Amino acid sequence: MSSPRLNVVTCSSPVGVHRMAYHEWGAPDNPDVVLCVHGLTRTGRDFDDLAQALAADFRVVCPDVVGRGLSDRLANPALYAVPQYASDMVTLVARLNPARLSWVGTSLGGLIGLAYSGLLAQARFARQHPTPAQAHQPLPDAHLPLDKIVLNDVGPHIEASSIERIAQYVGEPVAFSTFDEAVIYVREVSASFGPHTDAQWRELTRHTFIERDGKWVKHYDLGIAVPFGAMNQDLAQQGEAVLWAAYASIVAPILIVRGQESDLLSTVTVGQMLARNPRARSVEFAGVGHAPTFMVPDQIAAVVDFLRVG
Repeated sequence: MSSPRLNVVTCSSPVGVHRMAYHEWGAPDNPDVVLCVHGLTRTGRDFDDLAQALAADFRVVCPDVVGRGLSDRLANPALYAVPQYASDMVTLVARLNPARLSWVGTSLGGLIGLAYSGLLAQARFARQHPTPAQAHQPLPDAHLPLDKIVLNDVGPHIEASSIERIAQYVGEPVAFSTFDEAVIYVREVSASFGPHTDAQWRELTRHTFIERDGKWVKHYDLGIAVPFGAMNQDLAQQGEAVLWAAYASIVAPILIVRGQESDLLSTVTVGQMLARNPRARSVEFAGVGHAPTFMVPDQIAAVVDFLRVG
């Protein structure tokens, strides 16, 4: 397996600036970019197998969302939320300056993609309804495209039971004496990923645990759990309404990927998503819960075929 290139981009937050690391595959001057955004406690290296399958045709960029992996940690953990993540991705896309952009988002990465789509919808509205000053002296458009989007086992509505399951381990401080013990832990908390080989489980652990002071610990800021404690039913409903509006605004082809045994994305929600946006289609994988990892041939093929067509 070839190695990706490592880069960083400087992003801003209400309390300062932070660096977001990203790995990229394929020709650096390829104008066709696939942006792969990982799940809550994962890193961009989750997409190594998919990236290699796409690298001949695309520049594939896989960031570590702030607070995870090689990216900086935020001074205020309350900012570990979708609006900040989406802002960071806008900064990254502006840096990449793609002619065409496809988004592959797993779980949280899909929610960030929906938020990004909402920002694009707001930009379209602003261009169509400029202020008098803007109409008199218009500025050139900032190029923030979205040509295709893959939502991997996530949608605007998230089942409460899955949030409860995730909340049980996301902020849990663990430390293991050996890497093998960390692999066992990942296999337990990520059993819903479905069947994987021993080598694949080790790969799924390699970038999400790090050795520190002789112990193997989680390679993310445990503070990402803080926003879970602030969530209530009213905030959840408001957030869902925003996500549904963002989803409906997408004018690009959409592929909804679902694990057949998922406890986060229900078949009812998938049906609603297909009904609310005619550009969407779906695919489901048996023997998998939340979420497909794109490490097995049929899952990789579904995404590759979708992104290559057209």
